Parts: sequence; structure tokens; C-alpha cells
Amino acid sequence: MDLSFITRWRDELPDFYTALAPTPLRNARVIWRNEALAETLGVPERLFHPEQGAGVWGGETLLPGMSPLAQVYSGHQFGVWAGQLGDGRGILLGEQQLPDGRTFDWHLKGAGKTPYSRMGDGRAVLRSTIRESLASEAMHWLDIPTTRALSIVTSDTPVQRETTEQGAMLMRIAESHIRFGHFEHFYYRREPEKVRQLAEYAIRHHWPHLQDEADKYALWFRDVVERTAIMIARWQTVGFAHGVMNTDNMSILGLTMDYGPYGFLDDYQPGFICNHSDPQGRYSFDNQPAVGLWNLQRLAQTLSVFIDVDTLNATLDHYQHALFTEYGLRMRRKLGLFSEQQADNELLNTLFALMAREGSDYTRTFRMLSHTEQGSAASPLRDEFIDRGAFDSWFARYRERLQTEQIDDAQRQQAMQNVNPCVVLRNWLAQRAIEQAEHGDVSELERLHAVLREPFRERDDDYAGRPPDWGKRLEVSCSS
Repeated sequence: MDLSFITRWRDELPDFYTALAPTPLRNARVIWRNEALAETLGVPERLFHPEQGAGVWGGETLLPGMSPLAQVYSGHQFGVWAGQLGDGRGILLGEQQLPDGRTFDWHLKGAGKTPYSRMGDGRAVLRSTIRESLASEAMHWLDIPTTRALSIVTSDTPVQRETTEQGAMLMRIAESHIRFGHFEHFYYRREPEKVRQLAEYAIRHHWPHLQDEADKYALWFRDVVERTAIMIARWQTVGFAHGVMNTDNMSILGLTMDYGPYGFLDDYQPGFICNHSDPQGRYSFDNQPAVGLWNLQRLAQTLSVFIDVDTLNATLDHYQHALFTEYGLRMRRKLGLFSEQQADNELLNTLFALMAREGSDYTRTFRMLSHTEQGSAASPLRDEFIDRGAFDSWFARYRERLQTEQIDDAQRQQAMQNVNPCVVLRNWLAQRAIEQAEHGDVSELERLHAVLREPFRERDDDYAGRPPDWGKRLEVSCSS
């Protein structure tokens, strides 16, 4: 199959970008490719093996139909209006159109300076590209909406961060890179016609079923609210903290994007902060649902030029319902509950309180709970708690609740194991793969990607174990 690229953004939104080509790295070479995603996109194997250099993956060549550009947008960062931002180190190479009509952006991160780089060098480092590739693929296989990673290129180009690191590039794939910040940019520039133009573009290409609806804008915004709520609810159920939920990092399609200082919970700490640049905890784990609403309110403000305020507020009121509905459904599945009862929230909150008090491992707790036999008071999870009496009291109530379901153990256990991952991308696992790759060995990167593709498979190796003590103390910043 020949790859087909179109240029809708360039052709339909001429004031929303700057056209420019990537700046290649020195002695660039492909060190990882996503074979499963490449197959889905119909990317021929030969493209990953250019005669010399890194080809399209390193910004050295373009494929027929590509027309590279950097998008302009603005945003609120840590709750403060930051003004114009934009693609400071990423370039949209083109929009691939598949035979079934779906389209996907090919976005090259680390592609060099753009007019929106501000004081940055336009580069990414190997460390950050590996982290994004691992996180985005981990989230995909956990059934959480996300951008995807297609390839990683490393090089001999030095990039200065806290130390000198290897320059790298990541090919990121997404249905669209439209952000809340795109709308904010033109709203704050007092160009409401461009805000509407972008909304029309989004509906035309990503919500075409709404095109002929009289209230299409309101229906569209309601779906954006629901997608955002569902995404964040799913983050919470797997213990994922994004770390930088700025409005310029929020996808209009409800995709998890811009992986920087993210982290999956090890010990259950509701106030977990994964970004050491966030000492106030604005983007702490337990604050993510509230931040999601705050960001939607900023988006709603930009849309007030063509959607009445009462409609916007009523739609924002729907956010909490959508989030709680998705979260409740997923958490009941994690507990092995097939019906909804009034006391379920109290049962879950009591478990969370016990986990928080003891610093229980989030992923292991729910995975071990999936081995529960409702007729037995014995549980492998009991030994994970110091306060055995408190656990026994909770577990007795939990077993009573299970017995109201009239579902046999085997069926329930399998259902629980299908939603409670055995493996998540713990920071120490990513760090191990990064350190080896920085020394030229990508075998652990390949192994870890393979493990993350099967997060619900039972295993008892170090990928599923508790992190070492040093692994819990890793600090991650916004530096890329």
C-alpha cells in the first residue's frame, strides 16, 4: 500500500501555522520502531532502513504529499496565562489518509527550532523520547485514549540540559493535534472569527455527523467535555499522573498527550506529585479531575463568542456526571462488581483509606484482589497489610458484597484480571531502559515495550514486582 498524505491544516487554516522543514541531527539513526502501529498504518518495512541516515524518521527526507509546518497556539501553564506558545520543537510533517478514510498526523518531535521555540533549542533528548514512547504505548494497551509513538531516532548531536545528552527525535501519531490552546490563542488575540473557523474545522473533520445539526456547536462541546472526563477518569483508575495538565497540553479529542514528568503510582498516595517543578501540587494525582474541569472552563470561555453562556455552563455541569459515571464503572470492574449498590462507594473509599495509611502498592493491591475466592477468608493480599485487623474487617464486608452478585469465582476473577493490570510503566522500569539505551543497548527498551503490550498477562518477574527503593525516589521534571 502506498502511503497517502493530505494537507488539510495547511490548506484550510492558513493563519494557524508557519511552514518550515525539520532540521536534521548529526549521524542520526533509527533505534526503535513500533511494528504493530506501522502495520496498522501500512508503513512498509523498507522505510525504517534508509540507505543512509534516518530518512523521514530523522527529518532528513519527506514522503510524497508531506508539507511540514509548525502550529501556533497559546495556553495557561500552571494556572497562569502564558501567551503565545506553539510547536517549539515539533513539526507536523503531514496527515496520512488511510484507505478506510481515517487520518493521522505524523508529528516529529525534536525537529529543531521554529518561530515558536522562544528560548528553547527545538530539540528533544533520547531520555524524553524513550519516556514518551513507553508511556503512550503503555496507555494505549491499557485502553486509555492517547497519542502513539511510531519511531525513535538517536544521534551524535549534543543537547544541553542539566547535562549534555544525545539529541533524538520521536515520530508521534495522532488523529489530530488540536489543543485547547489553539482556541485560546485566537480568543485572546481578539479574533473570534478564527475561533469559530477552528471549531468548524474540528467538526468538519472529526465530528462530521454533527455537520448538519442546528445546535452542532453545543453538541460538539458536550462531546469534548465527555471525552475529557472519560480520559481523566481512566487515568485515575490505573493510578496515572500526567504531571503537566496545562491547557496547551489538552487534546480536543480527549487524547492523553505531551508526556513529560508523568508517573504511575507505586505506593498509593492520593496527593502524589510526579513533577518536581510543581511544588504546590497543582497537578497532583488527586487534583487531576478538578484541573480537567478548570481547563474545560478556559476552553468554554473561548467558545462564548458563538455558544451562549447558559449552554456552556450547563454542558460544563455535565463533566462531573460523565467523570463519575466512567470512574464508577471502571472501579466496580476492578473490584469485581457487576451491579451497582449504594454502599459500593463506601467499600472502595475504606479500601483507599487503608491503602493510603499503609502505603500499599496501587497496582499490586488490585491485581492481588483479583485472586479473591468469595467463600474463603484467606487472601494473598492480607500479608501486604500491617494492620491485619483493619484489612480483615474490610475483606469480610467485601466478600459479603461479592456474594450478592451470584457470579462464580472463576468468571469474576478472570473479569477482574482483564481490567487490573499486572504491569504498569513504573518510573524505574523506564529509567532502566533509558540508561541502557544511552549506552547503545536497546534490548531492554524492546523488552519493556513487549511487556507493556500485554499489561494484563499474569507474570511474577521484576516487571510486575514492587520497585526498588531507589525507583521510588526518582524525580522527573519538564526538561526534555
